[in-house]
Amino acid sequence: MSEPQIVWLRRDLRMADQPALHAAAMAGPVIPVFVLDQDRAGDHAYGGASLVWLHHSLESLGKSFGSRRSKIVLRKGDAPQILAAIADEVGATCIHAMRHYEPWWKEAEDELRDAVGEDRKLCLYDGNYLLPPGSVTTGSGDPYKIYTPFSKSMLECMPPRDVLGEPETISSPDSWPDSDGLAEWNLLPTKPDWAGGIREFWEFGEAAAHERLDWWTDQVADYDEGRNLPSDDITSRLSPHLHWGEISPAQVWHKLKDKRSDGWKTYAKEIIWRDYAQNVIDQFPDYPRESYRDYDERTLWRNPNAGHLIQQDLECWQRGMTGYPIVDAGMRQLWQTGWMHNRVRMIAASFLVKHLLIDWRFGEQWYWDCLVDADYGNNGVNWQWISGTGVDSNMFSRIMAPLTQSEKFDAADYIREYVPELADLDDACIHDPPDDRRGDYPVKMIGHKEARERALEAYRAAKP
Repeated sequence: MSEPQIVWLRRDLRMADQPALHAAAMAGPVIPVFVLDQDRAGDHAYGGASLVWLHHSLESLGKSFGSRRSKIVLRKGDAPQILAAIADEVGATCIHAMRHYEPWWKEAEDELRDAVGEDRKLCLYDGNYLLPPGSVTTGSGDPYKIYTPFSKSMLECMPPRDVLGEPETISSPDSWPDSDGLAEWNLLPTKPDWAGGIREFWEFGEAAAHERLDWWTDQVADYDEGRNLPSDDITSRLSPHLHWGEISPAQVWHKLKDKRSDGWKTYAKEIIWRDYAQNVIDQFPDYPRESYRDYDERTLWRNPNAGHLIQQDLECWQRGMTGYPIVDAGMRQLWQTGWMHNRVRMIAASFLVKHLLIDWRFGEQWYWDCLVDADYGNNGVNWQWISGTGVDSNMFSRIMAPLTQSEKFDAADYIREYVPELADLDDACIHDPPDDRRGDYPVKMIGHKEARERALEAYRAAKP
């Protein structure tokens, strides 16, 4: 029998269209390994909601390997050291892995090359994005910074590569390395168990991802207009499946590429946005931590660490108690389900940075902890877009009006679902209830006009 082949799993938890697994299965007996390396990512270690998804996704993938008389080896600690030690133990000649672009994973890949030495190889494969970040460039050969020309160039390169099927055979080694039990990692909350809403809202794993894609194939035509209507929620909800690699963007693209609707054209650009975000962090690895534009941030932002009243404002936003029903519905949906409708994500984020003038990084960190699809590139790029600080961003002076947005996009039923205190109000009243109709629901933290004027004044003072 040929030498064992290690497959290093990270956010690529699928059997089909998994180039690293496919190559390993062709070369010899396969040892899939997932290492929970939380220290490496620092403030972007997996958040609470991500750990819930990770548990269920690993459980699902483990069953898929089990049906092929294989399994996943689970370890906890420093990924390069653990993988190198396993390679030594089993005599593996190659470690196969999907390429990742978060700075801590790029660093880990470099460390692993050094750790395995000259006798073994680290073979990296692309496939988590439509095209490898950095491969689409301007006429002068530079990477794009702005989304629109990037998107146009990407569309000229589509469709993406052909999709790989599951490996025909997955051979097992003569002996297996020791493995942790998934339950030993305690990824699921227990005291209290706050994840019930996540379990109710989602199905996890590769099969669930393809079931969702099958459903979406019949709905995508309505996406162009429906994507903005949180009460109807005409969205794919594929984002966590894509983030965790339970399905690849190439699989999604090939499934939908023959559609001719405006909905598909709009959705295609949002899949491309996912590639764009990876291109940004490939150029600017600290982008989700550092503003791109040069503002006097001490003048622009109110820092919750500088005073308890500002901290209270942040906590009201986090708990969905701002007095703006559309904002609060979104923040409560986020806490309950680990996800928020995209239109409402923008409204809620804009409220934090412009109505409350709180540094966008506090919002980025809250979303990171609460989202099941918390993605280093997407999260950072989207927050810098809404805050006006990014390489390609909305102007700071464009301040979303949450009350107008709520009525325009018919969010009444969405509010009733997630802000039950207001469920008895009619459509004409629920977007901006008068104080005497609010009951236990809080009054507005700050009026929209007052907030807008304060934000514009702070912006003018902070400009270089």
